[in-house]
Order: sequence, then C-alpha cells, then structure tokens
Amino acid sequence: MSENSRSKSGTANKAVEPRSAVTVEMLAAAAGASAEDGIWLDVIRKMDEVYNDLLQYEVALEEKNATLEDTQQFISSVLTSMSDLLIVCNRAGTIDSVNEALASLLGVDAASLHGRPVFDLFADEESRQRAGRLFADQSGQTVEDCEVQLKAANGSAIPVSLNCTPRYNGVGKMLGLVITGRPVGELRRAYQALRRAHEDLKNTQQQLIHSEKMASLGRLVAGVAHELNNPISFVYGNTIAMKRYAERLARYLAAIHGDTPHQECEALRRELHIDRMLNDLPSLIDGTVEGAERTRDIVDALKRFSATDRDERLDFDLVEVIERAVQWVCKATADQFEVKRKLPLSMLVTGSPGQMQQVVMNLVQNAADATEAARKRRLEISGHVEEGEVVIEFHDSGPGIPGENLVKLFDPFFTTKPVGRGTGLGLAISYGIVERHGGKLTVCNHAKGGALFSLRLPLAAK
Repeated sequence: MSENSRSKSGTANKAVEPRSAVTVEMLAAAAGASAEDGIWLDVIRKMDEVYNDLLQYEVALEEKNATLEDTQQFISSVLTSMSDLLIVCNRAGTIDSVNEALASLLGVDAASLHGRPVFDLFADEESRQRAGRLFADQSGQTVEDCEVQLKAANGSAIPVSLNCTPRYNGVGKMLGLVITGRPVGELRRAYQALRRAHEDLKNTQQQLIHSEKMASLGRLVAGVAHELNNPISFVYGNTIAMKRYAERLARYLAAIHGDTPHQECEALRRELHIDRMLNDLPSLIDGTVEGAERTRDIVDALKRFSATDRDERLDFDLVEVIERAVQWVCKATADQFEVKRKLPLSMLVTGSPGQMQQVVMNLVQNAADATEAARKRRLEISGHVEEGEVVIEFHDSGPGIPGENLVKLFDPFFTTKPVGRGTGLGLAISYGIVERHGGKLTVCNHAKGGALFSLRLPLAAK
C-alpha cells in the first residue's frame, strides 16, 4: 500500500466513526423515542455503513493500483535489462511492444516500432515469408531456432535466431506471438566456446586417466622388477653355461680336424664331457627361449598398460587379466597379502584389456591398502556368469567403509589415504572405464565385515 493510500484510509476511517455517532445521538435527542424516529435512525445507520464500505473499497482500490504500478515497474526493468531480443505482436502481426535490446541492435528508438507491422523488421523476402507462415498458423505451436535476417537502421542485414511462443488472454483465446531471440553470431561463438570446452574436458580426462596409470605403475615398479628378474636371471645363467659349452666344443672340434690321434680325441671327449653337454644343450636352449618369451610378455603387458588409452574393442579373457593384475600387485606388496581366487577357467568380455587391467589392479591395490592394519590381510575374488553378464566380487578383510563415505567413493579426488599415497582418481576413473564397457561398478560393506566391490560386464557376443 502506498503512503497516500494509507493516509487517505486512516483519515477516512477516523472521520467516519465520530460523524456517525454524533449524527445518531443528535437525531435521537431531537426526535425522541417514537417509532417513526427509529426508522430514520435505521436509514441513517445504513447510509453510514454504505459510506464506510465506499471508503474501504477506495482503500483496496488504491492498494491494487499501487501493486499494479510496482508490477509494471518490475516488468519494465526486466525488459530493459534483457540481453535477448523481445517482440510482442498481436495476431495480425502488429508490434505491441519491444525491448531496448532489439532497438539497440537495429539502431532505432523502441517507441518508433510500436504499432508497425513486424514484417517491416525483416531484411529480405525469405525472412518475411517465414514470419508470414508463423502468423498464418494459428494452432498455437511453439517455433524454436528460426533463423531470419533483421534490417538495421543503416540498411545492413543482421542474422538472428528467433523463438516464437503464442500468448493468450484469460479465457484461453490466442492474442498473438511473443518472439525472443539473439544474434546468430553470438550463438555461434557460444557453440564454438562450448565445443572447445568439451574438447579440453576430453583431453583433460585422458590426461587424468594416464596420470593415474602412471601412479599405479609407479607403485608396481618393485613387483615388476621382481617379475622380470626371474626370467632374465634364468636366461643369463643359461647363456653363461652355453658360452662354456661353446668353448669346449671349439676345443674338441679343433682336435678332431687337426692331426690329433683318434685315441686322444676320445680321451678329450670324455674329459670335456661332450656327450653330457650335447644332451644338456636342448634344455638350455628351451629354457633360454622360455625366459626370453616370459620377459617379452611382461614388457608387452607393461607397454599395453602404460600406453595412452585407445578405444579398443577386442574379445579378451577377463580371468587372465585378473590373474596378471593380482600377480603384479602382490609382488609389489611388502607385507604378506593373501589373494584367494574362485574364478571360472575363462570369461570372455569385449573391450580394452589394458583399461580393464587398470580397473582390477586399482581394486586389488585398494584392498591391499585397506587391510594394512588387519590381523590377516586377505582378499577374496570370486566370479560367475549371471544373465549374460560376468560378475566379479572383491571382498577384503579390512574394516569396511564408513557410511558417509560410501556415496562419495567414486567422486573424483575423494580419498581417505594419506597425502602422497592416493590421488583420489583411481576409483573415479575405474568407474568411468567400466561404464564405457557397458558394465557397472558398485560398492557396499559386506555382512561379515570388510568392503565388497562388485564388477559387472557384459559377456562377449558369440
């Protein structure tokens, strides 16, 4: 309510009661208590009530006028501050209202556009025809992203993208159109910025995945070194033995091809253990080849794991990936960490074996970290096939996960590990990898204690 309304209302109310009371008392004293005087008193009372009602109506009307003024001022301020273009037309296409953004874009005065046909705003015939189809269609359908050319005051054409929405009165009758939009150049710049941001986000995501891989690889260096040490040592030992055998064979062959008597050659053969050496050579060669192949396989697995991710779509055995991941993590674990596996002989899935190995290694490594304070450090990995899906469960002997952390466990950069031991990206990246493979990664606390991670992946198509 405005101050004027309140002052008028207060004054009117104060004036009513004294006037009414004085009039009634004066007439009662003058007319006595006759029946005819009573009728006049009732009439006067009714007039006084009507007068009071008129005053109350006047107060309410002033309040509504003040509210209407505030609403109009609010709408005017909103329209003035809008950066998008706004045109309000009637059903015939006559402009009822425009905002300052449109007037500023066209370089004209907003008031000069009121009452003009909206078709005058368009720069070419094609745009006018499009607008004509909008007004010819009275079905009330909304039109989005209609590109037209508007004509500026200097005669230049301005490409804009318009959205048209019908407007109705209180009884549902269509009154015209509300047209909003913005310059196409601005939209294109926004789309380009959005596309660049999307590409940057994709590149950053790939970098984060690769960084997490390198962090995992760094934790496994000791285990990989031990894994490589066995076949390399085996190859080295066999090579030293074959070098000695080569020297003996060279000495024996020199004696045979020289002038050495047969008896001396036979004695030299026994002395150099030529027969035993020849029997031993096949096993030495086979062992050397096996050690070299084992080294090659380990290096190849490292290359696949550390390489930048590609969208590979291969059929691979998930059991082999799990076995390799468990072996690497266990080799790198300083204290005793027992991993029991109850898996089928083979489970074929489709995707990237390197990415899936990263997921399994992360789950096994998390279990190893979670059980550091446990009396028995143990992880049970079980797997089965269920309704066309591979289901792998990882149940550790740790303390479990606090309830408030369960919902945040797959959030990027969330970690409960000390600084320097966790990036907070492992589980978040693993979750994304599993989703891209069409699977699901979930976590809960096991009824018997410890955490339970469940990995589900679709079986490879036969």
